Amino acid sequence: MTRYMKKISKKVGLGPGSVVYIGVDRPGPARIDVIDYSEDKLTEIHDVSVEDCLPYRDSSNTTWINVTGVHDTDVIQKIGKQFDIPPLALEDIANTGQRPKSEELSRGIFFILKMLYFDAKTNRIRSEQVSFIFSERLVISFQEVAGDVFQPVRERLARTVPRTRMMHADYLAYSLIDAIVDQYFVILETIGEHIEGLEEELINSAEQEHLGQLHDLKRELLLMRRATWPLREVIGFVERTESSHIDDQFRPYWRDLYEHVVQVIDNVETFRDMVSGLLDLYMTSISNRMNEVMKVLTVIATIFIPLGFLSGVYGMNFDPDISPFNMPELRLPYGYLLFWGLVFVIGGGMVLYFRRKKWF
Repeated sequence: MTRYMKKISKKVGLGPGSVVYIGVDRPGPARIDVIDYSEDKLTEIHDVSVEDCLPYRDSSNTTWINVTGVHDTDVIQKIGKQFDIPPLALEDIANTGQRPKSEELSRGIFFILKMLYFDAKTNRIRSEQVSFIFSERLVISFQEVAGDVFQPVRERLARTVPRTRMMHADYLAYSLIDAIVDQYFVILETIGEHIEGLEEELINSAEQEHLGQLHDLKRELLLMRRATWPLREVIGFVERTESSHIDDQFRPYWRDLYEHVVQVIDNVETFRDMVSGLLDLYMTSISNRMNEVMKVLTVIATIFIPLGFLSGVYGMNFDPDISPFNMPELRLPYGYLLFWGLVFVIGGGMVLYFRRKKWF
């Protein structure tokens, strides 16, 4: 249940804006990493304190502050105080079950998304909430755990000189969100290959284990739908807003990202329909197999009905000395052979008749 809905009992009775961590219990303090860059220089520092981040608040360079560990609410609150992040936004950052959303704050644009990974060992999708707040020269991101899909962005920042385009924080935020959306396509590709393999197996032979795999796929696609469906509205917000934090020259990039999100949603819905179709195919295959089994059993039972009748009749107690009509065949010298001959003639005739009718 925790994969789909986080327990929010900790927040019951608390006022709005209370920063309470909702999610999986995690040990250790939060970690803060900073990348500060200009057109010709890049500085990357790791594991700094909140106080060390304060000089970057009004820096002329572009700064990316990445906070790993939203379970450390003390650090989240300090970051919020230093960078004027509203309490309601901090509350959403600490709640890892928050629905993806976007809104405009007094000092920037606020995004919440789900970063997804596909675990090949368990064939399950792992979900992690990522929050972004960006202004003109500053991007602050919040992650649940270490490890992300942003390494290509870091490498691009390091090797691209001059960084004229990357100097805009909205473009950096776009690049980070685009990396998350690109990962969705990687997951969908893996799921698509799995669906195709299951389809071939089901056509050849449907087994009980396939039902479990189909339900697993359906569950993972539901999780992915919950993460991606709201993104149409989240990214569409950028096109609608007239905020000064969004540079007009980069709006086409956001529009392209919106189209990617729509494509992801379409693929998720397509795969959900395919899995539902495979479930129907599985049930049809099992039903057909059962029908074949019942057909064979019915044919066998039908053949033995007259044979059982004959055996029942001749298995009765008769005394031919009492009356000539009291089963005279019992006195025939070849009565036993005649009985079996009749059995084979009747049984064989019924088998040939059923074969001609193509009943089995």
